Amino acid sequence: MLLADFGTSYCKLLETDSKRRPKIIATQELDASFIADLATGHNAARRSRRSINELTALARGGEHLLSEENFVLLDCGSRDIKFIRYAEGRVVDMGWNAECGASMGFTIELLATYYGLNYKNIPVPKTGFSITCGVLGMSHIFDAVISGLSETEAVAKFVRGIARNAYRFAGSPERLYLSGGLCDNPLFVGSFPCEVIPLGRFVLLDGLKATVKNNLI
Repeated sequence: MLLADFGTSYCKLLETDSKRRPKIIATQELDASFIADLATGHNAARRSRRSINELTALARGGEHLLSEENFVLLDCGSRDIKFIRYAEGRVVDMGWNAECGASMGFTIELLATYYGLNYKNIPVPKTGFSITCGVLGMSHIFDAVISGLSETEAVAKFVRGIARNAYRFAGSPERLYLSGGLCDNPLFVGSFPCEVIPLGRFVLLDGLKATVKNNLI
């Protein structure tokens, strides 16, 4: 069975009958005729035979990967952010924000490319910008650079602000499990004021696998 997490910027694909690891491909490079058997994410309903909601996939992925009864799982994508909170083994809260989290992951990646930055080499700043939107928040960077701050320092403050906004959106937990491509960004991960445990980019795919395994479709 061919599973797919159709992200706005990147698609994650997995053939369950193969021993190969999941494949990541830029969304714009995906063949227009590609159809998955089961999918989630952006355009999943249009590009798959069956699809499930991203929050459902996130919740099932968390259950599959974690043995805990109480946890908060936050997914930070290119376009939006979403979280699931479990208590005593069941979902008690969830949220999906495409406005305050608008283009968060996409903007962070875009800034690295534009300024030629490597987030692995940038320390977490002591303070950050107050950010409520990835796109609109870029004005803080331009204003800071004009005022004399280096581009690297300005972007670091921006990333810290983005992380703090996501943290508050998830309910400000003491410990947070993180899903999505930003798991690979040490500046972003280190900017949270709590313990962060990155789970990687394939949590929603794990949710699809759990859906198939448990005959939930």
